[in-house]
Amino acid sequence: MTVIWALLIGGVVSYVLTSMAGDPFNLNTSLIISAIIAVVIFVLGDGILKGNSQE
Repeated sequence: MTVIWALLIGGVVSYVLTSMAGDPFNLNTSLIISAIIAVVIFVLGDGILKGNSQE
């Protein structure tokens, strides 16, 4: 469920930013960028940041 929310929120942020810039919204690019950001956040949250909090 977290992955779905990450993709939806990433899509909304992408839509708002492209609308503010006046560019056309591209759903495919938005989903790809959202997926990459979600993976980075999951890796940081579960791996790197969790390891630092145990010290």
